[in-house]
Amino acid sequence: MKTPKIILAGGSGYLGRVLAKAFLAKGWEVVVLTRGQAKAGKARFVQWDGKTMGDWAQELNGAEAVINLTGRSVNCRYTEENRRLILESRVFSTRVIGQAIGLCRQPPKVWLNASTATIYKNSFDKTMDENGEIAGTHDAKDEFSVEVAQAWEKAFGEAVTPQTRKVAFRLAMVFGPEPGTVFRVLRKLVKLGLGGTLAGGKQYVSWIHQEDFVRGIEWLLAHEEFNGAVNLVAPGPVTNQEMMATLRRECGAPFGLPANRWMLEIGAFFMRTETELMLKSRKVVPGRLLKAGFEFQFQEFAGAVRDVENRIKEKSAEV
Repeated sequence: MKTPKIILAGGSGYLGRVLAKAFLAKGWEVVVLTRGQAKAGKARFVQWDGKTMGDWAQELNGAEAVINLTGRSVNCRYTEENRRLILESRVFSTRVIGQAIGLCRQPPKVWLNASTATIYKNSFDKTMDENGEIAGTHDAKDEFSVEVAQAWEKAFGEAVTPQTRKVAFRLAMVFGPEPGTVFRVLRKLVKLGLGGTLAGGKQYVSWIHQEDFVRGIEWLLAHEEFNGAVNLVAPGPVTNQEMMATLRRECGAPFGLPANRWMLEIGAFFMRTETELMLKSRKVVPGRLLKAGFEFQFQEFAGAVRDVENRIKEKSAEV
């Protein structure tokens, strides 16, 4: 029996490493398309630039699946140059993968392309499943992130791959124990006494545990009835106030200083990021996955935080 092969485009980052580990454990051949240096491990690394055709395209022929995770981090100041790089990294990589699939004699069975839950309208009350209202670009606070989300999915939708099923997974914050992840950043702030509510704390945060992210990807690959947009988020979005209170409790921080909006603006400037990432309210739920019977291991935020924190402590104890 032929070993199934999966292509992880832009797979050298956190999510790519998590998926590579999972599929290697299942006995799959894992090929990582990367612009960086090849890394040690059982996965095979192939160079690409994320925008033009090259020898890398041959890897897609006969592959079971392609997962595109390519995209410059949005955790930066939105200068003109960074905006261009954020947008182009997502759109160009999606376009060229579609072109490469179109040239395959034996195209992949399925193509999963990353997207973002940021695509939905800012909401403090109404939950957003896949039928939720898409945000407009007239809202200055959301203008750039919405522009990116819509351009990203537009490029994906325009790719002509009649023999390859396509799924755009709209992702929220992924919580896991690895260094450099969003959980580690929040954990550090909490332990420094800076884990109070942000700008009142009423804005909603969508999230997903690392394990459910992997299981969700595996589900989407296996279920041929799934195509189009799918919210890959946990079913229990929380307010910023609840999120920070839970993090303080589970990480052992007795207090956290709150931050008003003007404080966030100053902090974001020095941290080289944008307040948009902290102030948006996204009450997104996984409507299609729940309806299809997918069962999340971590439905409640407190349980997810507790699990990730315990993993960090266990790893620290081993050192």
